[in-house]
Amino acid sequence: MTALVFGGRAIKKFRRTPIQLLDVAVHPVVFTLIFSFLFGGAIGGSIDAYIGYLVPGILVMTLLVTTGTTGAALSVDITTGVYDRFRTLSIRPGAVLVGALIGDVVRYALASGVVVALGLALGFRPAGGVPGVLAAVLLVLLFAVSLSWLWTLLALVTRSPSAVLALTQAVLYPLSFFSNIFTTPTTLPGWLQAFVDVNPVSRLVTVVRALMAGTAPGASLGWLLLACALLTAVFAPLALRRFRSAG
Repeated sequence: MTALVFGGRAIKKFRRTPIQLLDVAVHPVVFTLIFSFLFGGAIGGSIDAYIGYLVPGILVMTLLVTTGTTGAALSVDITTGVYDRFRTLSIRPGAVLVGALIGDVVRYALASGVVVALGLALGFRPAGGVPGVLAAVLLVLLFAVSLSWLWTLLALVTRSPSAVLALTQAVLYPLSFFSNIFTTPTTLPGWLQAFVDVNPVSRLVTVVRALMAGTAPGASLGWLLLACALLTAVFAPLALRRFRSAG
């Protein structure tokens, strides 16, 4: 229940300062429009043919990048002393961090809605229908929340918003661009194709495309669920321990 209270606090911050939602609204729109209209014909043959390939990838990229700004926002609360005051309260430390993640889930869900709505407006018609799209969105949300524990720990360790943002961007953007988000690996040089094939982002995008297309995702779905479990099992306890011990 306490976690829900802190989750409500995070959501109220969005209402007071809507600019915090700017990234989840602008980022997917910009990348979708740029790659569909400027590069869609060259990459996919036509915009209509490419949009079905692009939208699942943009969904993954948007939520991954948004997890980075989540860590930076958490770091702001830390540096301003907000979390120091929370530690003086008679509450479980996990409630504070879980509450922050609840607010993050709202941002991730809004970003997902923007991507899907824009894709539909541009002609995206997923063969998997509503169930396939919902399953894909839920999977990406789960992965984003699991990854957020890593950035939460990073924010608690560095206590610097700029450092968190720089580090997350240094990791997330290369993983996103050197993946199968924008083009099929078969069109890439051999050395780069080898990296793209083992890139976890590529695995996630492949499963999301399969779910939206209404086809079986195969064993990759199991590996992704295992990755989510491992990310949470490793970094959530470390973040909670760091939060309790930070002075």
